[in-house]
Amino acid sequence: MNEGSHRIAIIGAGSWGTALAILAAQRGHTVRLWSHDAEIARAIGEHRENAVYLPGFSIPPSVRATMSLEEALEGAEVVIGALPSHACRAVYERLRPLLHPRMLFVSATKGIEVETQMRMSEVLREVLRDQFEPRIVVLSGPSFAREVARGDPTAVVAASYPLEYSQWVQRLLSGPSFRIYTSPDVVGVELGGAVKNVIAIGAGVVTGLGWGSNSVAALITRGLAEMTRLVVALGGRAETMAGLAGLGDLVLTCTGQLSRNRRVGIELGRGRKLPEILAGMRQVAEGVRTTRAVYRLSRRLGVEMPITAGVHALLYEGRDPREVAAALMERPLKREI
Repeated sequence: MNEGSHRIAIIGAGSWGTALAILAAQRGHTVRLWSHDAEIARAIGEHRENAVYLPGFSIPPSVRATMSLEEALEGAEVVIGALPSHACRAVYERLRPLLHPRMLFVSATKGIEVETQMRMSEVLREVLRDQFEPRIVVLSGPSFAREVARGDPTAVVAASYPLEYSQWVQRLLSGPSFRIYTSPDVVGVELGGAVKNVIAIGAGVVTGLGWGSNSVAALITRGLAEMTRLVVALGGRAETMAGLAGLGDLVLTCTGQLSRNRRVGIELGRGRKLPEILAGMRQVAEGVRTTRAVYRLSRRLGVEMPITAGVHALLYEGRDPREVAAALMERPLKREI
């Protein structure tokens, strides 16, 4: 892919899709931003702002919002998927007749499909299996949408095999405030971005219970250990979990004030019920669904993931947070490594 301006379609006009649209436009690209919500598409066109999902940020004129997938993908060289994980398969099915082999697809969704335990790149490949083998890059790492839109220095990782596809994305989107590293470990990068949301719910519970930094540090560290076990079991690299898509994203999501998953955990720790918490949130906390997917995946593979099992017990088995924490602490003693 040559240097210069390119036509980019972004599928999903939530906070992350909108931030990526702003970023791509600032790099000189022409962007079509697809939204399923007519009011959001209209407001972006008229007011140059996504007041629902990313208020306070001006969207450049080179970004055109649309409800038409046909319009969004017309002439697109790069397609970025920034959808909630539970919506990906249905939207990918709608995209199928509009995609062609020359497009480069970037998956910016951090989640795992509950029913199949597939990563989003696997879902896309399955949808397109009878047409062609898509060129896919997964984009992950510590990146709150508001901070990216604000221009705060941010570093993420793009993974693909072959690595050439990630290098294209690196050149397309990197700039003064957004640095992209590349990796050949698609499995590790994609799983790290998904599983850290589960651990972040646990970190939020710790905070909601009123416990201090010792407890949060222990949970992050042991959470990273079980993330690594899952990644290795599925063919990814342990060292990826020491990088941006593993430790970097985990620390951000477990400690950052903008983390929706951490916020869910805090409210659970304070005694609120999950339906009540979710009813008050406009944006998706991916970790809630991903917990179910990761729990099923770990059991199917025989991978020990006690924190994930504890979060699952909180969310789906009605367990008390203090009881779950006590069960984790009273597990049989063992070596760390």
